[in-house]
Amino acid sequence: MKNVFRNVGRYFRLYWKFVQFSVMSQMEYRINFITAFLVETAYLLIKLLYASVPYRAGTDINGWTPDAVLLYIGVFTMMSGFYSGLFYSNFTSLPDKIRTGSLDVLITKPVSLQFMVTLRQFELGYTVPNVVGGGIMTGIGWVRLGLPFDLETVGGFAVLLGCGVLTAYSVFLLPQLLAFWIIRTNGVTELSNSIFETNYVPMAVYSNLIQRIGLFVLPVFVICNFPPMFILGKMDTGLIVWAFLAPLWLLAIIRLIWQFALRDYTSASQ
Repeated sequence: MKNVFRNVGRYFRLYWKFVQFSVMSQMEYRINFITAFLVETAYLLIKLLYASVPYRAGTDINGWTPDAVLLYIGVFTMMSGFYSGLFYSNFTSLPDKIRTGSLDVLITKPVSLQFMVTLRQFELGYTVPNVVGGGIMTGIGWVRLGLPFDLETVGGFAVLLGCGVLTAYSVFLLPQLLAFWIIRTNGVTELSNSIFETNYVPMAVYSNLIQRIGLFVLPVFVICNFPPMFILGKMDTGLIVWAFLAPLWLLAIIRLIWQFALRDYTSASQ
């Protein structure tokens, strides 16, 4: 058990080094950082305009009041920041690493290859506007709804955010693993982006069939729907349990596919 905690601490320290190195690199090319920051800020303004639609309409959307929709959009915006800042660049660079052979260098490192490849880059410019802006929208919706702001509610909300981040990691890494068997994955990346965008609205607007698929087959709705549903009192015990099980079985599947892919991997230099 002591060795397990030691390894976990080692990987946390290594990830912090990845973050520091990424931020330092981005500060060397500040124009790129500023451009990314401005682009994400522009997208944030678009989301704010989208959030204003329910207020102008003045009606509920399948049981979601305008304030509840604002709360949801805030969570979606935060998740967009986590996904684009923590994972997107790493995932989309995997095909190039395989095609050019640069993956070979990382294989020699004395740490998990999956950890190195999928978490090495951190995009500060994509993360900050979305997480800060989304947090503000979430807070405004929370206050306007008069929801409790106690340890249990805030803690449960934070834990479900973490479950959503882990689910996003697995759901959107899965299609990129096709790069071990096919050369081009541009279409796969576009498909992944389209799947993520199904979270633009609460899952309540979709049919029951699509909700079941998005919850239990490809659990993309777990990412953004569960945190606001929890504080709105819309989650039963079964969904709370599934919020923890979904990322666990997805991570297990990803790990198995990753190990299987590496067994068939042939260096691009050969």
